[in-house]
Amino acid sequence: MSKPSLSVIIPVFNRSHLIEETLNSILSQNFADWECIIVDDHSTDTTWETISAFIKKDDRFKLYRRPENLVKGANSCRNFGFLKSKGDFVNWFDSDDIYLPNAFEEFSRHFNPDLDAVIYKLNFVALETGNFLKQNKIQSDTTIEDYLVGNIAFYVSGPVWNRNFLLNQEMLFDPEIKNLDDWDFNLRMLYADPKLTYMDSSYVLYRIHAESLSHELAKLNFEEILSEFNAREKHLKLVKNRKQYSRLKLFIKDRHHYFYKIAMIDNNKNKYYFFKELQLRQIELLDLKAVISTSFGFILYTVFKKGYKFL
Repeated sequence: MSKPSLSVIIPVFNRSHLIEETLNSILSQNFADWECIIVDDHSTDTTWETISAFIKKDDRFKLYRRPENLVKGANSCRNFGFLKSKGDFVNWFDSDDIYLPNAFEEFSRHFNPDLDAVIYKLNFVALETGNFLKQNKIQSDTTIEDYLVGNIAFYVSGPVWNRNFLLNQEMLFDPEIKNLDDWDFNLRMLYADPKLTYMDSSYVLYRIHAESLSHELAKLNFEEILSEFNAREKHLKLVKNRKQYSRLKLFIKDRHHYFYKIAMIDNNKNKYYFFKELQLRQIELLDLKAVISTSFGFILYTVFKKGYKFL
């Protein structure tokens, strides 16, 4: 096969029940000049067998396993997939999401070697019902600042990246980050001052289901929350000499407060950890009033289950 215009790179782990629908959405595209690199993260279900059977339909699909020497996780799979890809433009994709039928054709219309990325919106839909939920906001007059605090987001599959731009980056996806991997990646790309264009259209269905990360955070999945905190602290160091530093510092404190309050209400076993971490952020900000209020609320709510307003 000659060099393709578009490389779609998909990490996959235990998605035997969903992956065929995702791959069918690629196979049904009208635009033919693509390749799809799938990297299995050593699935323990029948994902490998399901994909192996499916890709016999078309040799534009390529299936690999993550090499044993790479850290487990989607980020290692994405980086490895990029090394195996050849396309002039790259779209990272999730194994449970769906392309609309004309997606690649629309991507090709906007391909421009002078651009570093084209950013598209995503249609958030409920997996179980297919009901439309929302679209993400992708534009702002203060892009980096608003991306840091979650006012805008590209997610993994929103941008179509110019391969040459990606090749010039010191790191693509950070294998040590499990949560906020797209937030971390997209921000570091933004720090490199890419030439971007934004499209007020969406060609991807971003499916929300019980296994989605947002649900894990809502359930106070401690490992996922720690990964978020680590990612935020990483970027606090990266923007230390930028004007966005103070805004991110406040945002991190607010995120700690958010998880602390949920942990207290649920009487979660990690509530002491969240309390301590919130206090540290308040002390760093020299917010003595907040330190006193949080301490009072912690004691009052722990002992008497009262004082919600002080949490």
